[in-house]
Amino acid sequence: MKKIVLTGGGTAGHVTPNIALLPSLRREGYEITYMGSYDGIEKKLIADFDIPYYGIATGKFRRYLDVKNLTDPFRVVKGYAEARKYLKEIAPDVVFSKGGFVSVPVVRAAASLKIPCIIHESDMTPGLANKLCIPVAEKVCCNFPETLKLLPEQKAVLTGTPIREELARGNKLAGLDMCGFTANKPVIMVIGGSLGAANVNKAVRDALPKLLEDFQVVHLCGKDKLDNLLLETPGYKQFEYVKAELKDLFAMADVVISRAGANAICELLALKKPNLLIPLPSSSSRGDQLLNARSFESQGFSIVINEDDLTTELLVDKVHELYFTRQSYHDAMGRSGQMDSISTIMKLINDAAS
Repeated sequence: MKKIVLTGGGTAGHVTPNIALLPSLRREGYEITYMGSYDGIEKKLIADFDIPYYGIATGKFRRYLDVKNLTDPFRVVKGYAEARKYLKEIAPDVVFSKGGFVSVPVVRAAASLKIPCIIHESDMTPGLANKLCIPVAEKVCCNFPETLKLLPEQKAVLTGTPIREELARGNKLAGLDMCGFTANKPVIMVIGGSLGAANVNKAVRDALPKLLEDFQVVHLCGKDKLDNLLLETPGYKQFEYVKAELKDLFAMADVVISRAGANAICELLALKKPNLLIPLPSSSSRGDQLLNARSFESQGFSIVINEDDLTTELLVDKVHELYFTRQSYHDAMGRSGQMDSISTIMKLINDAAS
């Protein structure tokens, strides 16, 4: 039996693509182990999948001054030693890393043991953790054509992000029933991320009187971000967060308003959902969402509004523009080379393992 170690963590975005690979890995007979931090989000998310989990010490790589910068290097060294010990015990044929600071000691330890590593970079520009892993990786998967120029030519592969198979199996009628919507009026789906997006939430709610004239709106607004004054608004349904039912909401949606996190927009691409992106501004991030959004816009997949330019009138106008030209966005996404990510990544894993 072939063996694989999956790693990645720190945020859900560094774990869910690994989860998306599980059915294919199991069909191909891999014995799967996960390596992450002692108590990070990756441990909680993997717990549902009956996979052995090994926790190691981790330290975060920060670009800013913090007292933990003095101690975290020692945690990384400890994590490297623990990862090396566990990898010797497991003896995997290959390691697949989805990134995040937890992955660095695992990938570097695997390389020291001559275990081939495939790593995946979600954003257009590689993050610090992956920059430390690229030199020892066999292949580097990425989501954006622009990223290929930033990676070693012989290692870079445009794959897209692995997307959970069940997301494509939604039932439109189940989504309409869940929201109490009718079938004769188009639906906008608003996604603010697992923690919500306060500015996007406000903009959508300010625009509701206009939007509800022509659309129904389902709004995934984030934990503790429901607006109780709008709970009984006809044609508007709010959820803090959904899990299994997400596929049905996607099936129901005609167009989507979203932030521009790499995994979120790759889900929209895989499902060919015309979308309006409102990326997190550079003042609140390292600017990766802005780059992600501009790439999707240039490929004809998305309309983009900068948060600093966001007004009620602009949002309403762009939503109508998106809806009435939605077929062009759907067609462009159908022509993308980033659609068959799981098959592409599985081939890289199989090649490395053999």
